[in-house]
Amino acid sequence: MAHKRSTGTGEEPAASQDPALLRRLLRAKDRMDAASHEAWPVQRLASVSGVTEAHFARSFKQAFGIPPHRYLLTRRIERAVALLRDTDQPITEIAFQTGWGSLGTFGRTFRDITGESPRAVRERAQAAAHTLDRVPACIVSAAHRPDLTTAVSEKRRQDADAIKAPPNKEMP
Repeated sequence: MAHKRSTGTGEEPAASQDPALLRRLLRAKDRMDAASHEAWPVQRLASVSGVTEAHFARSFKQAFGIPPHRYLLTRRIERAVALLRDTDQPITEIAFQTGWGSLGTFGRTFRDITGESPRAVRERAQAAAHTLDRVPACIVSAAHRPDLTTAVSEKRRQDADAIKAPPNKEMP
């Protein structure tokens, strides 16, 4: 009898998933990549993949390490950073072009993920543009990819807890 390796989380490792399912998940991921500005609720992604919503959400996270919504946020922020860096479009236009419904939501999420405001990212990118001319674009993009292993709401909660925590007192 063959034994499956355990990840310790109760989930199978992605390598043990059905190859046909992985292809269908990649199809949904590719659709999000191609049109990250569009709304991609789990129901729509599941229909692209030909599986139920719950199975899709669970399998996507298992295969790619993050839930589909966080993946989509990552793609939107990556696109916004590229537009801020490479164009002179107004920030409001970039927000709507990358799929955000309001400038406030865009700005808050952008700051939560990158740690900077869109304006600060644009100013820093413009100041550093001349020093990155010799670096391949794929390397620059990878270095600026946001890290969304923690949900934005969880990140906000952790920041709030850090502010509320009393300073550590040293004992004599």
